[in-house]
Amino acid sequence: MTVFTEHLHYLLMTFVPLFIVIDALGNVPFLISLSEDATKKERRHIVHIAILTATLVGLVFLFFGQLILNAMGITVGAFAIAGGLILLIFAIKYMTTGHMVTVVKEEMVAVVPIGTPLTVGPATITTLLLLAMQYPLYMVLISFILNMVVTWIIFLFSEYIVRFMGKGGLRAISRVFSLLLAAIAVSMIIHGLNMVGIINLKD
Repeated sequence: MTVFTEHLHYLLMTFVPLFIVIDALGNVPFLISLSEDATKKERRHIVHIAILTATLVGLVFLFFGQLILNAMGITVGAFAIAGGLILLIFAIKYMTTGHMVTVVKEEMVAVVPIGTPLTVGPATITTLLLLAMQYPLYMVLISFILNMVVTWIIFLFSEYIVRFMGKGGLRAISRVFSLLLAAIAVSMIIHGLNMVGIINLKD
């Protein structure tokens, strides 16, 4: 195996898992739901802050993740439970009030829940930590940055989805995806409970 093919292999083996867990395409409906009342300028601002937040969170955990968790006595399972609870609260609030957040500070929406835990959450953090143990750190870093660039582009194009669907269609699908978001949140909580040993899920 040449140096080029070896690096290409490392790139694919680190990029693909991260692309799957970040799930930028799958998060577009949630981005639309959370920014449905925002202007075009505000939505782009939300995207920029969300990607910046997700990137910073990912980099911190990539380089210092295990150290931080060990120092604070926090397990990845506990992190998953916390992230799931946050998403569940937002989903329930949308189903009961029609809004996931109070539209005052788009920065808050961008940071939580779009930046984290939707874009970079427990699954992504866990994947980063595992990949860093199996492959060269610089390759994991490159793959993560590439994924963030791809996610940023996909999120920016979500504006065209809004334009295509219109207000009525957007609100209708947002309601449906709020249920899906609740299901994802519950799944994240259950997975976290399994990781900390509170429950035992058989494969």
